[in-house]
Amino acid sequence: MNPIIKLTDNAALRIKKIMSTAEKDSLGLRVSVKSGGCAGMSYVMEYAKELNPNDEVIEDKGVKVFVDPAAVMYLIGTEMDYKEEELSSSFVFNNPNETERCGCGESFKI
Repeated sequence: MNPIIKLTDNAALRIKKIMSTAEKDSLGLRVSVKSGGCAGMSYVMEYAKELNPNDEVIEDKGVKVFVDPAAVMYLIGTEMDYKEEELSSSFVFNNPNETERCGCGESFKI
């Protein structure tokens, strides 16, 4: 079975850096999806302060990513990357389940 999310080396390094400056009670990074954006759904990332009972916990390359149970079916097989460009830097989700992505890259459709 495919992992829900795979992290690239760049994503793992960035998460480690973020977590090194996070509040002490942060356990890791939580990834979820919400309705919204031009294509219908968008990715949400926030600090995980606690383990929710149905969270999927991905431990990869020395970091923990908590996946909201409602997001699992949208994220299976997704690669999470971190890209730094001249004027911006951001996490990028390479999701094989997407059928459409808006022009700005902020939202997607399954």
